[in-house]
Amino acid sequence: MFTFWFGTIVFLGTYVLIASEKVNKTAAALLGSSLMLLFILPAGHEEPIPDGKPELQAVEKVVPSAVPELKAHEPSVPLSEKEQKYSKLDAYSRYVNFDVIFTLAGMMILVNILSGTGLFQYVAIKSAKVAKGSPIRTMVLLVVATAVLSAFLDNVTTILLVAPVTLVVTAELGVPVMPFLMAETMASNIGGTATLIGDPPNLIIGSEANLSFMDFILNMTPCVIVVMVIYCIALTVYYSPRMKVTVERRARVMEINENAAITDPVNLKRGGTIMALTIIGFLLHGWLGLMPSVVAMSGAALALVFCKVDLDQMLEKVEWSTLFFFLGLFVVVSGAEEAGLISEFGRVLKFTSTWPPLLVIILIMWVSGIAAMLMNNVSYTAAMVSIVAAFIAATPVFATDPVLTRLLWWGLALSVCFGGNGALTGAAANMVTVGIANKAGVKITYLGFMKYGIPVTLFSLVVASADILVRYFILIDR
Repeated sequence: MFTFWFGTIVFLGTYVLIASEKVNKTAAALLGSSLMLLFILPAGHEEPIPDGKPELQAVEKVVPSAVPELKAHEPSVPLSEKEQKYSKLDAYSRYVNFDVIFTLAGMMILVNILSGTGLFQYVAIKSAKVAKGSPIRTMVLLVVATAVLSAFLDNVTTILLVAPVTLVVTAELGVPVMPFLMAETMASNIGGTATLIGDPPNLIIGSEANLSFMDFILNMTPCVIVVMVIYCIALTVYYSPRMKVTVERRARVMEINENAAITDPVNLKRGGTIMALTIIGFLLHGWLGLMPSVVAMSGAALALVFCKVDLDQMLEKVEWSTLFFFLGLFVVVSGAEEAGLISEFGRVLKFTSTWPPLLVIILIMWVSGIAAMLMNNVSYTAAMVSIVAAFIAATPVFATDPVLTRLLWWGLALSVCFGGNGALTGAAANMVTVGIANKAGVKITYLGFMKYGIPVTLFSLVVASADILVRYFILIDR
């Protein structure tokens, strides 16, 4: 009883601290993980390992009934010195999804190397020039560029790279910058939904459900394209009568030299080639049997070797705070599982066990979209994947149908990524945008962000629900 209630208090308390922003989110996650390791999780102790085989513990968690049979055919062998040492050193490795951690770290290194070449600034300036100084066309092209970049880069990094150029372009055009920044923020969260590496929630879901990069491309990208097309049309219709610029202002934009943005052409060629190879690796990792983290870290290693960069300086640019935030969250969620809280959450969903599968999926999507908006989509997803996994295992209609199981994961991925647009705390990119806007003298309040973000979130969730219905139930006729 102590374990359950203490684990519940730590779990909920950690999420309240994260959502309140009274304490740094990374510090809150690490505090929660420390309490879980100290009082809930059996880590850091010398534990007896059944029949001298540590791998049986992992099997027992997934298929308890299989363990007696395995033991019957497995000779009892005393633990070797190496195995004893390993059993004492794997405290964090038991509870942290290091595939997610190292995938993020590898992509951070690659993006940091490319960002130093001026590539992304070039893309933003070129977009404005292709639009020939038209504010609406410039906005749409910047939005599309942001969405495409966010599918392969970290959303926060994309905003940090595109937003400063947006400030320059809008100043030259003489138009308000806030609509541009807000539109790009929404696009970064929408575009990031398309791929496994585009948004951290997708990495968490993909790792939990064993979904590949190509799985995300085939199942998520079509919906993202539809959302982006509708979004761009809505931006054009709404802002066309509200943004007018003079010929002189347009001429100023056309005079900006985009080639001057490229500051390191050598590293651009080398880093760009390695990034392209890394993306190809992601496309093929399922077929090759490679984990995403292996692909990402291999790309990062190649870039560090062949690109002319200061290794220490490059490693300093890695967002260690984000990585430790994930590490802490994984341990906190594992503690909640150990305490029995996650299984209790899974039982709450059991009232839907007799519902039609489509209705269950849509319900989980909308609840998750709203919760991700309020809690932060990464924090919510870290906990929700365990709840969904428990629900699937306890619900025969999903447990016996791999197609429905995957469909539930796709619905969750769409909803948490789109839900991140709804509020300032919904996604990290949102808070970065507000910080950039404040430095530029533009005040974006929490309610002001929601007035813009909630309509985008709601129409995105409607499109996502329609996508699930049409593509998987009407066309396939389930």
